[in-house]
Amino acid sequence: MKKKLLYALSGAVLSAAVLSGCGKASEETVSDQANPPSQTKTDDTKQDPDREQPTEQESDNAGQEPDNAGQAQDPSASADPAGAGGKITLALPQQENHSWASDAQIMQTELEAKGYTVDVQFAETGRQQAEQIQASVQGKADCIVVAAIDSGQLTDAAEAAKKAKIPIIAYDMLLMDTDAVYYYTAFDKKGTGQLIGRMIAEKAKLEKMADDAYQTIEFFMGSPDDTQAQLVYDGLMEVLQPYLDCGKLVCKTGRTSFADTSIKECSQETAQERCKNYLAGYYADEELDICAAAYDTLAYGCKAALQSGGYIADNWPVISGQGCEIEACRNILDGTQAFSIYQDTSILAKQCAAMTDAAVSGTEQPQVNDTEQSDNHMLQVPAYLCTPTAVDASNLQEALIDSGHYTKEQLDAAE
Repeated sequence: MKKKLLYALSGAVLSAAVLSGCGKASEETVSDQANPPSQTKTDDTKQDPDREQPTEQESDNAGQEPDNAGQAQDPSASADPAGAGGKITLALPQQENHSWASDAQIMQTELEAKGYTVDVQFAETGRQQAEQIQASVQGKADCIVVAAIDSGQLTDAAEAAKKAKIPIIAYDMLLMDTDAVYYYTAFDKKGTGQLIGRMIAEKAKLEKMADDAYQTIEFFMGSPDDTQAQLVYDGLMEVLQPYLDCGKLVCKTGRTSFADTSIKECSQETAQERCKNYLAGYYADEELDICAAAYDTLAYGCKAALQSGGYIADNWPVISGQGCEIEACRNILDGTQAFSIYQDTSILAKQCAAMTDAAVSGTEQPQVNDTEQSDNHMLQVPAYLCTPTAVDASNLQEALIDSGHYTKEQLDAAE
């Protein structure tokens, strides 16, 4: 018989180990690897001489193989760094999305303060974004920051930038299937998954369970076509797989792989239907203790299914999330969602602006703290990954209201 630990979810306290803001850069910077695309995979057919590092001694060394042949050009080491007065293009998704508009404003302010001219471009489609990038290449931009709408539609435009020796910096979403990307700045997606896993273990008190006790868990992961969702899953399972292996966690459906748990486009409706079917087919005689949801929209679906299944505060499961949407915050406050993961994009935008300045001006090497996680199918893109924050009822006020991300009135007005 299953032996459970009884505890109040509202009494769970966030562990002091939760981090906030941008993670500290490791000692490894681009100065340790002067040509970042040297991380390119060893398939020689994917290395392009158009991006070799230019040298001042080329005329003196005619016919000799340069030391870094096959490596991509490092923009910070170009012969004529643009410095102040250079032209930067920000190619971002639609302006109607408040987050993108806010990020653009922060980056524009930071870069203009350093003397750059900043051209902000918002696009509705991948095709429109590709046209904007092509126009920036023709306009001789010194750097293009891209948050890709559809990587598949940007490869030709990225190739044009590479041939013009204009560095591309990927922002928030990695530009895939091209070796034209010099750097990438984003939140640590694998670290996000690890944080979700640690918070689930904390909220469910897995380490305090008796040796012969266990809790049930089901997984609701992100879209199968999203490489970032795969990273979140990988990080989550690094933390939770040992509990599954030792029997402290039991997944009665047996659906634990990314393929079996991913939900296309993070559909709330699909998550609700899936959770409803799980409850009817596997949990008629035993309660579901944990819904490991990778995003807030998936958490909403789980909540609706559980409510229709008769779950109440006394047996309410631990439900995770990511995004800290207003609805998720309200659910956290009323106890129907245990926590969510907050990614402060103002930190990300400032980091990207600093990386852009360093790459273009050549006054310093752009900081990176990861050279292994950001594989775009052509190369390992040197990246600076920022650290997310876990938010529950104990720190929501400080993290989201006192910081100015939301107002109390906005939370009160949320439906």
